[in-house]
Amino acid sequence: MSEAHFKERLVQVDLPTHHYALITAPDGRFLATVNDELIVTTVTDDAAIWDWRNNELVNVTTGKTLSTSMIDSGVHLTFDGQPVNKIGEIGTPATFTIGHGPEKMPSEYLEFFQAHGWVCLTSILPPDVLEELERVSCTDRYQDNKFDTSAPPFNQSPAMAKTAAEPVSLWLMRRYMQTDEIRLGHTPSLAIVGKDDGKRNVQGWHSDFPYLWGISGSVNEGRETIPDGRVPTPSGPTVLGVQRNVCISPFTGVGGATAFKLGSRDKDRGPPHDWGTGTSHGRPGYRAEHGLPYTGENADIVEAPGGSIILYDSRTWHRAGINRTEKRRSAMLQAMIPMYIMPFYDLSASYKSFLKSDAYQALNERERDEMRRLMVHYMAGPGGLQAITVDQELTEHVKDSGARWGAYS
Repeated sequence: MSEAHFKERLVQVDLPTHHYALITAPDGRFLATVNDELIVTTVTDDAAIWDWRNNELVNVTTGKTLSTSMIDSGVHLTFDGQPVNKIGEIGTPATFTIGHGPEKMPSEYLEFFQAHGWVCLTSILPPDVLEELERVSCTDRYQDNKFDTSAPPFNQSPAMAKTAAEPVSLWLMRRYMQTDEIRLGHTPSLAIVGKDDGKRNVQGWHSDFPYLWGISGSVNEGRETIPDGRVPTPSGPTVLGVQRNVCISPFTGVGGATAFKLGSRDKDRGPPHDWGTGTSHGRPGYRAEHGLPYTGENADIVEAPGGSIILYDSRTWHRAGINRTEKRRSAMLQAMIPMYIMPFYDLSASYKSFLKSDAYQALNERERDEMRRLMVHYMAGPGGLQAITVDQELTEHVKDSGARWGAYS
């Protein structure tokens, strides 16, 4: 198919020339300043952002300065001439790590996210984490490797969990969804797109979980038509989900980057059927008869470097990219939801398997705690917190009843 067929507007996100720094304590929390005092915290808002100036670290919000002394495993810090301990107080010097931070202040990202329904955290991932994601997905620098099927990708390297626990994007999603209690709707997964062969079906336009507008087809039961998707009415200011797409490969239009209709969050409904929805394009042979889903100038493609994270309100219309190059394009996908939304599927088996992996052992304390919070769905009852998981006996009962009377969809 000719390139002239693809007319999407390209939104170019340039490679940053500068990154701020995050200061990580021994347990994985971050050094910040609050009321002119140092603290360690899991929250990476503006108070946790630092910058290098004349070989010193300056807090961007308060201007407070830390002197550094390099050692083999990290740095020792002094504040007003006194050593900083592991909880940010004056005391026995602790070993901190100066890490790769964001290009912009978190509050800048949040303002854009709230105004537009999407935001790109350009090259937010540390280079070593990005390279590990390339290795696990067998793309980019590792495109000639053979994909490892001996274990789930999530268990093969700590890089996927470190990415899921990336602190700035987590802070943004918690603020955007107006709750600290957010969860993964499914285990983080890899989406690898090879060169389009002109024949295979391409995922059509839709909104992501839990809305699934355009991808969960309407059902006529003789008396009424159930609306397309799982959320029957607009949710307004209540955000039911955010999608977090991690660009492992560079995202380009020709290379199969996700196509969006940026700003469609504000429509609070699914994509038009004449754009070619996921429900239609999922049918065998549909492409041969009807062609590709909409690729016109009213669609957008965000072109971003590898290591970037694109966050978007799950109501945003989008479709799979169409790769016209010889190289595979890889992304890591995560559907994020507030705790009051039922997950797309049960994560308990994945989480228990992850706990036994070397990847889990390689995480710091904060990252382990984040993965527990993100992957374990629970309820609070008279007996305290109780993890929610699948009951196999009831599952078999539901399957049997569904076979006789018709399953819910």
